[in-house]
Amino acid sequence: MQNSSLVALLLAFWSSLYLLDVFLKSYRRYGKYYQEFQEQHGITVSIGQARWYTTCMNRVFLKIGQSNSTLFHAWFTFGIWFGIIAMVSSIVLLVFMLIKTFQQDSTSEQVLTPVMPGVNLPLSQIAYYFLTLAVCGILHEFGHAIAAVKEQVRVNGFGVFIFLLYPGAYVDLYTEHLNAISPLRQLRIYCAGVWHNFIIVVVCILLLHFLPVLLLPLYTMGNGAIVTEVLPHSPVSGENGLDVGYKLLSINGCTINTSEDLLLCVNDVIHQPTKGYCLSIDDIQQMNKANTDTSKDASERKYACLTARSVTDRITCSTYYDCIVHRDMACLHPALDKNTYLLRIIHDSGPAVLFVGDPYFLTYTVRVSSYIPRYTFSPISFPNMLDTLLKYFISLSGALAILNSVPCYALDGQWILTAYVEYIFAKSIPKPTDRSFLINCILLCGTLLLVSNILIAMVTLFMS
Repeated sequence: MQNSSLVALLLAFWSSLYLLDVFLKSYRRYGKYYQEFQEQHGITVSIGQARWYTTCMNRVFLKIGQSNSTLFHAWFTFGIWFGIIAMVSSIVLLVFMLIKTFQQDSTSEQVLTPVMPGVNLPLSQIAYYFLTLAVCGILHEFGHAIAAVKEQVRVNGFGVFIFLLYPGAYVDLYTEHLNAISPLRQLRIYCAGVWHNFIIVVVCILLLHFLPVLLLPLYTMGNGAIVTEVLPHSPVSGENGLDVGYKLLSINGCTINTSEDLLLCVNDVIHQPTKGYCLSIDDIQQMNKANTDTSKDASERKYACLTARSVTDRITCSTYYDCIVHRDMACLHPALDKNTYLLRIIHDSGPAVLFVGDPYFLTYTVRVSSYIPRYTFSPISFPNMLDTLLKYFISLSGALAILNSVPCYALDGQWILTAYVEYIFAKSIPKPTDRSFLINCILLCGTLLLVSNILIAMVTLFMS
């Protein structure tokens, strides 16, 4: 139902946009001005797609591409090596995934997974997705444009677009200039896009690794985990529960120093024997309001109804012998159902929070961060947002680098393969028709390989 609603909403949006565009163009009074505005600003709208094309970036490309010629020559030469390695690696990866899929009884472990907002991408993270794709696509095309200027190929213009749900960018190069240069110089241009995607991955990995150091002036780490979000349906939300800004310190005596410790402490609670609490016999008799029979010694009773908050404040124990401080002491364990646990969550903003239920449900409904703000103006959620954004850049930019390297029609891999074959086999295969036949055979295999993996991944996504 959710998938159908998303498709219906998508169709309604693009249909409305296209019909509005047609109506404004045909409007007798203002249609002419509307079309002139579109032509002047490079805006086009078609079914399922909107584009913006401009020449205002040409000066920027020209200025950057003509500066420091030696550095850029080495930079884009490294890009050739990466492009060739990525092209071969992409073929090996797709073949491996296809073989692995057919070796399994189902496609549930398919590695290649299309990202579909609202299907396998939470709508709460759709901003990360669009921002990452847009920036990665723009920097990818910037690589092509700067490399083209470096190789004396004219840049006609630059554009961005959105196709259905996927934003992207493109650069318009002067074809005659591009075909006139040598295959090696062409490779510097064709490989520049995937090379820049790879550089984005490397930079983001370094930023992610040094993020605690970079945020040190505003945030501290290692002395707790701060709550950044409590979902409305969480059992610890509301009064006497947890709230945004609370710093978690421990769960059932397990110390929490970072956000990762929350899950570790929950696992510890589940896999370790349930702890009890030391109480004196007198305290048990006074707190046991369920049984009015005081003639029988409380130490002989199997169960007692006690106040959970008062009991859990006591010293923990595993057996009776852990409580031998005084003679009349007992080790009481909570009576719980299977897969139900009692958690005592200590935080810095009030009395402990008691949770009874599945501990993993707590981790699903409470989001925490290791970064504790030093100042009141330091946003609580900013480090987590930055961490998530960097991870999106790493995964999506890496995917774009690999996918664009595949020797497939309409992808960068097509032109990388063409220029590479022309450069390597110009002497050993002198006839252009023979080289063209070799190129088309490889492209056909690469296209079929990629399409097969995508189809299998799509079937897996919508059938699961």
